[in-house]
Amino acid sequence: MRLLIVSQYFWPETFRVNDLAAELIARGHEVTVLTGVPNYPDGKVFESYRRDPPAFSSFHGADVLRVPMLPRGRGNLSLVANYLSFVAGGLLRGPAKLKGRRFDAIFVFQTSPITSVLPALWLRRRRGTPVLLWVLDLWPETLSAIGVVRSPALLALVGRLVSFIYKRCDRILIQSRAFLENVARYAGDTHKVRYFPGWAETVFSEMGEVEPARELDPFRDDFKLVFAGNIGQAQDFPALIAAADLLRDVAGLRWIVLGEGRAGDAARDEVVRRGLTDKVVFLGRYPLERMPSFFAAADALLVSLVDQPIWAMTIPGKVQSYLASGKPLLGMLNGEGARVIDEAGAGLTGGAGDAAMLAANVRRLMALAPDERARMGRAGQAYCAREFGREQSIDRLEQWIEELQPRGEGGPG
Repeated sequence: MRLLIVSQYFWPETFRVNDLAAELIARGHEVTVLTGVPNYPDGKVFESYRRDPPAFSSFHGADVLRVPMLPRGRGNLSLVANYLSFVAGGLLRGPAKLKGRRFDAIFVFQTSPITSVLPALWLRRRRGTPVLLWVLDLWPETLSAIGVVRSPALLALVGRLVSFIYKRCDRILIQSRAFLENVARYAGDTHKVRYFPGWAETVFSEMGEVEPARELDPFRDDFKLVFAGNIGQAQDFPALIAAADLLRDVAGLRWIVLGEGRAGDAARDEVVRRGLTDKVVFLGRYPLERMPSFFAAADALLVSLVDQPIWAMTIPGKVQSYLASGKPLLGMLNGEGARVIDEAGAGLTGGAGDAAMLAANVRRLMALAPDERARMGRAGQAYCAREFGREQSIDRLEQWIEELQPRGEGGPG
């Protein structure tokens, strides 16, 4: 099949859509990607891209077509400008970049913002190509939860936009079953909604024996709690740092942070203010391919979400990667993410924002025998393979795309 992926984020940014594109190409599909300029999560255009844009125009044989876009910066106004600029670039430049190309389906990877779907819907309107939307972020609830929009009137207006978008997509794929009621409210019903969870990227699911990251050699004899990923408001770093403060006197305990994000500077400042720089270590961002080596050196992996109803419905994308790594998890979150960890028997969880419970769970985990922690890791791997298998998920995606083809033939493109 000839497939177009529309995503505001794409390689060299690290998102699961990269892995999806690579697998679809490996299965023999002809894939084209319409995306923006890489700048996530730091908010600045990647220096490697700035130096040589043509080097990022092909991914595993797929053409990567990039539209003009403002970087996300650090403030809310620059973030809104980033969101709107991708829409403008996609609508104004996207059709020209795609001229002469025919597609059987358009797949939209939708984290924030929901507006990134609009260029795909414009192509659907002009060409009649069916659109499948993978919803990983619920709008307008996410805007309210992170404080970007507080006006009830504006949130209601965004809600109408969400309804407009959902009703014009041919399939809506949800990463968590808890999304169903919310999506149905805006879509009008559930007939085109399908459950499509994330999976562990290949670098984790095929880890095997990995040499531990040398960057963690200075902490070789310590008990290492590793957090990997975006440092944003949703990850509730104030509560994580508060838990580290409660455990400041525990000998041989280190909190290792891998990643960057809009809340990164504030998190570093808070660590300095509390005098925890020897306990909480920020190592910066590393490419996805390096993560298995860091996970191999970890004693446990941290996942957290702020105490908001919207995040209780979400399974953080890192959970599948953590599970596949074979390490125990420590969760400070509510709802679906905690349910997965508990159901898998893969670690210990406490409520979102509950620094005291996280600190208590760290003590409990450290007190367990190594073979008991290893058992948790193996349980997580088994659960991940069973519930979040990459092969069966993409098999289902291919089936859903085929169902949208008229009489089993390619659409008009």
